[in-house]
Order: sequence, then structure tokens, then C-alpha cells
Amino acid sequence: MADPQGFLKTRERELPRRRPVPVRIRDWKEVYEAQAVPELQRQAGRCMDCGIPFCHSGCPLGNLIPEWNDLAWKGEWREAIERLHATNNFPEFTGRLCPAPCESACVLGINQPPVTIKQVEVTVVDRAFENGTILPVSPERLSGKTVAVVGSGPAGLAAAQQLTRAGHTVAVYERADQPGGLLRYGIPEFKMEKAVLDRRIAQMKSEGTRFRTGVDVGGDLTGADLRKRFDAVVVAIGSTVPRDLPVPGRELDGVVQAMDFLPPANRVALGQSVENQVTATGKDVVVIGGGDTGADCIGTAHRQGARSVTSLEIMPQPGIERAGAHPWPTYPMLFRVASAHEEGGERVYATTTSEVVGDDQGRVRALRLHEVRMGENGFEKVEGSEREIPAQLVLLAMGFLGPQPGGLLEQLGVDKDERTNVARDGHFMSSVPGVFVAGDAGRGQSLIVWAIAEGRSVAHEVDAWLMGKPSRLPRPVAPTDRPLTA
Repeated sequence: MADPQGFLKTRERELPRRRPVPVRIRDWKEVYEAQAVPELQRQAGRCMDCGIPFCHSGCPLGNLIPEWNDLAWKGEWREAIERLHATNNFPEFTGRLCPAPCESACVLGINQPPVTIKQVEVTVVDRAFENGTILPVSPERLSGKTVAVVGSGPAGLAAAQQLTRAGHTVAVYERADQPGGLLRYGIPEFKMEKAVLDRRIAQMKSEGTRFRTGVDVGGDLTGADLRKRFDAVVVAIGSTVPRDLPVPGRELDGVVQAMDFLPPANRVALGQSVENQVTATGKDVVVIGGGDTGADCIGTAHRQGARSVTSLEIMPQPGIERAGAHPWPTYPMLFRVASAHEEGGERVYATTTSEVVGDDQGRVRALRLHEVRMGENGFEKVEGSEREIPAQLVLLAMGFLGPQPGGLLEQLGVDKDERTNVARDGHFMSSVPGVFVAGDAGRGQSLIVWAIAEGRSVAHEVDAWLMGKPSRLPRPVAPTDRPLTA
């Protein structure tokens, strides 16, 4: 284990400091300052190397957390990145973007703040890149088999890297002008600067993975074309159909889906020009939805100079400590303050929108709201709670319902499940032989760590199917696995 008395000597949870709010909302750089290495190592030393490491069960990748905590505490950084990469292709992504169910499952968290697992993870991988430790991993031999991966989000990238290293010729198709999927234009710079993505893409290109950007698969290139050109196809197109707001006034100008707002903002932050961009500058902004996408909208609105920002969530405000319904080691519903929330604005819970109110020009000017409470048949209106709040921009961040219908999926002829996701069998294969499905397109909207785990798992299944024998690639999850929840 790391320091045998570490959890006794250091009981506090130390995280890197966030840059001051007045400073960081004036730029798009990541919000965190660098953490001193001795402080980070003290946190790694708190890991108890439990006989049964429940942090493993909290992470679908099966990350070897006690092992690289121990190595980081000792300063053996080269060995630490090897153990980290043994289960996770992209720890620099998960270390920044994952909500860390591993930390919720940390045994130390029963009666102390848990180990700062995410911060140890991201420090190990960032140091490895800085020191030149991370190099291309070339396959021992080529198989002569070809694979198309449609979608370059975390699931597609993980599948592509694993399959390339197994010796297959892999082409990744992405309809945007640069690879990365939502990692590129959906995640704001202040959460993950794109240089972090670019350095990993560069490694993958050096390994032999081919990227075909600016290609609309299902339009420019059909499903039939893919099946004719490649021995196997991996569909990793994500869950991109947004949940809508079915209330009067939804059609008014200024009511915008989050993914119509964030990508243009991210492009501008990267120095690109976007015509007819919708911005929050000088407006009263209302964000409907209290998840990560909603927080991204809040942080972006602050940086664009919104006059006010209000976040609406239909669920009641969670507590600051575990409720009885979420016992350790499950992932608890807690009141969390993301960096975007810290930057200002109001968070309103147990409230829903009844109408979007417009002006004479057909633009949104206000929202009519009322409070709700949980009744026998779901949410019930709290009588007398109606009110109106000003809004010139309403951002819908209420989650996603499934992959984009028609186009590629229709051309491939794959079956859907009852949730409109692509149906797959126990080997991640769709109803069409040779067409596999990874990530949110098959699982539904989920976490980045699940996307990477599924990408690694689908690579195992594709490799076995292509070669007609058991694969040596890892398979961390099955299609039916679900997160550790109450």
C-alpha cells in the first residue's frame, strides 16, 4: 500500500485551487491551478490499498486505483502511467470530465472525505505527456482486416485505438472538421482545453489510426458503402436527439437546445468564426436542466457576459450528505457546486416551466414557472406558486433520448430497442452481422467512463469476430452492465 498511516496523518481532502472567478470568466482556459506535487502525493498516500477495493466496483473500467496511488505516492511516475494505461486509454479525459463514481465507492469515504482519485489520475497522465513517456504503441503485425469506426467521441476513439494496436487497419469517420466528437466542440475549454485532446489524437495517428473528418456518414458515405469497404463497422455515434420542452411558446426565437449553443461558442473560443452565433451577451439567460450540460451552458453564458443566469431543475434540491436511499458505495445524489455554479447565477429547484412568453417580434421575453412536489402519480403543481422571470435566451439542457434516427442507422438496417437505442447482443453486435455498437448509441446517455469501457469492450468483440478466435484485448464491461446505483 501507499503510506500505511497516510489516512491517519492526512484526514483532509486537498484539491487544486480554482483560479479566481473574476479572472477566469474573462478567458476560456481551464479553471484549475496546478497542484503542488507533495500535496498530491499526500492525497495518494491516503489510499488504504483495501483488501476489497470498492473503488474498482465504482469504475466500469476496473482501474487499478490502489496500485497507481501507491506508485504516485512513491514518485514512480513511469510505472504509475503504465498501470493507469493498463485499463484506461484516456485518463486525461476521465480525470477532467468523469464525475468519479470511484471516489463515491472509496472505502475511506465511509467516515472521511475520499481519496482524490481523479486528481491523482490526471496528474499521472499529464506528467507522462510532459516527460515524453507516452509514445505510440505500434501493433506487432498487421491482420489484413479493416474496420470503420463511425463517431470519434470517447467510445469511438477507445475502440479505434484498441483495434489499431491489435493490428487491424482502422478508419475513424467524423462529420465535424476535427476529431473528438463532443470532446471537441461539446465540452467547453474551461473544462478541458483542446490541446489535451490533440496530443492524444496525435499519438493515435502515429500508431496508424486513420481519421476521416468532414464526412457525413449516412449522407456523403452510405451504410452500404461502409459494409462494402470494411470487414467490420463500429457505430459510436452517441445519443444526440435532445429532449425537448413541450410547452406553449417553445417555438419562439431565443429558445435554443444546448447543443445548438455550446458548439458555436466553443468554436469561437478556439478562434474560429461562426455566422449568426447565438450568444448570451447582455441577456437574462435561463438554463433548463441541472446536469453537466446545464453547467457547461452556465459557465459559457458567464464568459459571454450574460446579464443574469438562472438554472431550473424539476427535481428537489439534494442534500449535502448521503441520503439513506444512496448508501455507500453507491453514487449518491448530492448538492454539488461545479466551477460554473461558483461563478454566479441562481439555482432554482423543484420548479417547472409552464409557458414561454414572447414579445411582439416573436422573441422570448420571459418564462412562466410554478413549483412542483412529488405526488402519488408523479410531479404535482404547487398551487399559488406561479411566477414569471425575465429571459431573452432559454437554453434546453434536459438530456438526450437516443441516436439520430434515419440516415446511417436506416441504411444499415439495424434494429432498435424499446428506448430507441441500437439493439445489440451479448457481444455488442447489432442485428446486422459485422456491425457493432459502442457507447451512448447502444447504452443511452451515460458517462464518459462508460463510453471508454464500452469502446474497449467492443474492440475485444470485433477482434474476436474478425479473427475467428478469442481476443487478447480486454473486455471490461458487457452490454447489460449498469452503473453501481441504489
